[in-house]
Amino acid sequence: MSSSDSSQRVVSGMRPTGRLHLGHYHGVLKNWVQLQHEYECYFFVADWHALTTNYENTEQIEQHVFDTAVDWLASGVNPGAATLFVQSKVPEHAELHLLLSMITPVSWLERVPSYKDQQARLNDKDLATYGFLGYPLLQSADILIYRAGNVPVGADQVAHVELTREVARRFNYIYGREPGFEQHAEAAVKKMGKKAARLYRELRTRYLERGDTEALERARALLAEQQNLSIGDAERLFGYLEGGGRIILPEPQPLLTKQPKVPGLDGEKMSKSYNNTIELREAPESTAEKIRTMQTDPARVRLKDPGNPENCPVFALHQIYSSDEVRRWAAEGCKSAGIGCIDCKKPLIDSITEEQHQRRERAQQFEEDPGLVHSILLEGSEIARDMARETIEDVRAAIGLGP
Repeated sequence: MSSSDSSQRVVSGMRPTGRLHLGHYHGVLKNWVQLQHEYECYFFVADWHALTTNYENTEQIEQHVFDTAVDWLASGVNPGAATLFVQSKVPEHAELHLLLSMITPVSWLERVPSYKDQQARLNDKDLATYGFLGYPLLQSADILIYRAGNVPVGADQVAHVELTREVARRFNYIYGREPGFEQHAEAAVKKMGKKAARLYRELRTRYLERGDTEALERARALLAEQQNLSIGDAERLFGYLEGGGRIILPEPQPLLTKQPKVPGLDGEKMSKSYNNTIELREAPESTAEKIRTMQTDPARVRLKDPGNPENCPVFALHQIYSSDEVRRWAAEGCKSAGIGCIDCKKPLIDSITEEQHQRRERAQQFEEDPGLVHSILLEGSEIARDMARETIEDVRAAIGLGP
């Protein structure tokens, strides 16, 4: 498995916290469903990550893993198109985390924005643990163990990918400089054939001397086309191209995804910690009741008071679920006080409960046959572990730990 393959590989995970809600679908799962047809995707239930903030309450983790997987499957994540697995079933994640922890400065972890943010937000919990401090590095290991080239994230999570890039860069700098690296690299260049070798050297020179990034991309594409290079030689030439050592752990790129803010019942971002959610497979009666009592524009105290859709969480849900025609009707009716808030909510209730009905139907076979879910996760974990073992073998060899 070489760096040239990583550009088509995506990895992403989700903590098991029980049944998922509409925010999870529109923020993550909807994007996964699309990515699984465009990339080689690895999606995992991050049960070890669940321990970083909830280590005292573990009795429900196994059930939460199951519920999370069922919600994925019911939302259209396809085990035939993507690899679905459980983090703790691939212990190589933990081994790589340990090895990376030996070279990662503590200051890098302390400056991750979510470290202090979560400590402040979860001030009722004792988070003065290494596990909490080190969870961004475990995230890095989750990505690097598969040599993933892309990580789907929202803008607020880019810092985690940047940390992963820095860790990979540091690892490659420390352990990628094998004895006689330049001689090995030059020998590998000759194996490309005269024409390709000449072009590689020309592009490498243009990048190193002039910083020509177009030349760098052309050289990378040239390497990806070579059929007669071993994986080791290819990795050397990727590193030699940029003036460094052998690239053992490729640096991933953030795959920025559009994540609409899904308002909760109180108008804040939908989140379990705010207790303001609508579940993906919630019963229709419960969903209808939640939406009927959902907050609206505070300016509309009486039916005849005009409102502003921009100040209404219900209209934000219309932006996600309703057609242009329904949105226009809701906006105009709100501004003119031509419709009441209950009337505005009716088409929204219909759209959301119909979507939930489809999910409940898809989920039924999995809930009635839990063994099917477990076998999907077990098979996915075995596939993931085969790939993770290859990375760990290369990492161990680079460090000098042997097989």
